[in-house]
Amino acid sequence: MKLINNLIRIFVGVLFIFSGLIKLNDPVGTKIKLEEYFEVFAEDLLWAAGLFHFLIPMALVLAVVLCVLEVVLGIALLLRYRLKSTVWVLLGIIVFFTFLTFYSAYFNKVTDCGCFGDAIKLSPWQSFGKDILLLVLILVLFFQRNKLESNASRQTRMYVVIATIFCTLIGIYAIFYLPPIDFLPYKVGDNIEENMKLPPGAQSDVFEITYTLKNSKSGESKEMTDKEYISTEIWKDTTWQIAKTSEPRLVVKGVRPKITDFSVTTPEGEDITAQIFKGNKLVIVIRDIRSASESELKKISALIQEVKGKPVEPMILTATDGTVMEEYRHEYQLAAPFFFTDNTVLKTMVRTDPGILLLKNGTVTGKWGDSSIPDVEKLKY
Repeated sequence: MKLINNLIRIFVGVLFIFSGLIKLNDPVGTKIKLEEYFEVFAEDLLWAAGLFHFLIPMALVLAVVLCVLEVVLGIALLLRYRLKSTVWVLLGIIVFFTFLTFYSAYFNKVTDCGCFGDAIKLSPWQSFGKDILLLVLILVLFFQRNKLESNASRQTRMYVVIATIFCTLIGIYAIFYLPPIDFLPYKVGDNIEENMKLPPGAQSDVFEITYTLKNSKSGESKEMTDKEYISTEIWKDTTWQIAKTSEPRLVVKGVRPKITDFSVTTPEGEDITAQIFKGNKLVIVIRDIRSASESELKKISALIQEVKGKPVEPMILTATDGTVMEEYRHEYQLAAPFFFTDNTVLKTMVRTDPGILLLKNGTVTGKWGDSSIPDVEKLKY
């Protein structure tokens, strides 16, 4: 049993470290996922709506704490640090995660739990299955906790403290300077236009429609799919008429493009998405200009002035109301046209607000967060 306990301890510890580090690489992504859960629970659990609305503004702090806790618990398991206490906390965490993934899967509310960030995508039921496995393994450790060899030495405690500080610093860095490793489809080196296309030979979605047929002579009714309707050639018999047609039902989920929702429109509503992929573009993402600081807007204004006469076209993508955008644009002399893009898409493009991407024929050649707004010398066309 000792060998089994050690194998479980190592497996669970490594998995928690991996999961925590992946999410810690992009705490803003974890924050977005937590906000989705809080909004869903506020709608579904009306008696606790006030609590979840209260938690939404705290989502970023909670995301960092949760990710750091995952990594530190994994390290504590591997180092055998205070195993009884560690296993108790692990059990509480995995019960919480299992509830979230079951809720997502059963009610189809948050369709991507974000267990491994954007690095590894799992379906809700896959996430729930993973958490059930972890719950079983942690329960084994929990019931064996009095037999586990623990280590509470000063040196081990120092390692745990160092790990906590280091992980917290990683999370803070990722918030202000973008994720160290970018798993999103707008990362440097990716071509946005290509990511909007299906790979050659990829299976697309397959839908099925059910027809309810009625015989005009006998009054008999029957149901059949659209494929059966064609293959049986029942349509040749004019006595059978389609009385009802169902909504299309997805029967085979095909491969989807990495990007499915990117579009750019003018204030007048004209779609200019294709123009983004031509030539050099300095794309300034400002989701909500009201949340940008004065110093950030002044730096962006200076950058726009610096690229005048250079072989690059500056443009602003925003989800801010057009009237508000115009007011700020004139106040801070942001001498670049602005266009509208969905807020969720902008969050995926760059995690900070504001943020900047440099595109060359649709390929991302540079990317900067709000704490590292570049000067013109850093722009490589």
